Amino acid sequence: MNRAPLKRSRILHMALMGTSDLSGEAEASQGKPFLLRALQIALVVFLYWVTSISMVFLNKYLLDSPSLQLDTPIFVTFYQCLVTALLCKGLSTLSACCPGAMEFPALRLDLRVARSVLPLSVVFICMITFNNLCLKYVGVAFYNVGRSLTTVFNVLLSYLLLKQTTSFYALLTCGIIIGGFWLGVDQEGAEGTLSWTGTLFGVLASLCVSLNAIYTKKVLPAVDGSIWRLTFYNNVNACVLFLPLLLLLGELQALLRFAQLGSAHFWGMMTLGGLFGFAIGYVTGLQIKFTSPLTHNVSGTAKACAQTVLAVLYYEEAKSFLWWTSNMMVLGGSSAYTWVRGWEMKKVQEEPSPKVEEKSSLGV
Repeated sequence: MNRAPLKRSRILHMALMGTSDLSGEAEASQGKPFLLRALQIALVVFLYWVTSISMVFLNKYLLDSPSLQLDTPIFVTFYQCLVTALLCKGLSTLSACCPGAMEFPALRLDLRVARSVLPLSVVFICMITFNNLCLKYVGVAFYNVGRSLTTVFNVLLSYLLLKQTTSFYALLTCGIIIGGFWLGVDQEGAEGTLSWTGTLFGVLASLCVSLNAIYTKKVLPAVDGSIWRLTFYNNVNACVLFLPLLLLLGELQALLRFAQLGSAHFWGMMTLGGLFGFAIGYVTGLQIKFTSPLTHNVSGTAKACAQTVLAVLYYEEAKSFLWWTSNMMVLGGSSAYTWVRGWEMKKVQEEPSPKVEEKSSLGV
């Protein structure tokens, strides 16, 4: 009974860290003093929070800032993918030149592998595009509620695609999330700040996040289980697929008319957004490595709460009690789902196998 959870854990670690052996890291972690491990965990969680929150606020500035007046969300997403692909290739070259200084997998563009990754790349493009479009049309404070249905889609897709059923308590937490989402939409409408376009993009982004997790597991063998190779191919494919969209949507023409096209500040902020996009994958993997997938989910929920409060304070918004209630329902439901799933997994691992029970009954 312990074999399946171990396999899932190993796949998750491979997906996020690009490795296939956890035993050495587990032994190294156990050998470290408690204070050192606590400081490492605190630093990693801090890095994850700072990177994630900074990326959201920076993307909001690039996508919907009155001072920029840049209406090219696809180009912003394209440029961030380009920066990520170049960073991956640069780090791979640096690792090959200085093997003792850092470790990074060798990256070579293989068209056969690129074609194998293409289905995931399409989902990946939809995910990051819908994320940015949601952020463009809704406020940062409502952003987490607007794209809060990822857990619900995980449960739905697990049943439709994998035929996996979900317990009553897990479904109950999903109901709380859905209730919080609808209450948030209602309160945004009551305050006159609701964007149905942004909300729709948020729902589509939630769906694509769930699909991305499913396709990632399927595609990982094509890149030898390396998340960095997968990141490289995903972003290279995205850059190629974004080019016709930029032409069809007229964003290249809009970019040429952009008043700050030659501004070093503008390109600096764009590049910084790409760096944050690259870094978020790394710090997410670090947080899971030094804590656990469940702790990572709890940390993400707490981060979302802090991000919402910061957004309300920064933009000097006044929110009603019911609006805050909707956020608490979404965050509480997400935390409860994480706890329920963790409890269920632990219970399955602790249950004795049928063979053990049979031997006990026979007195063997």
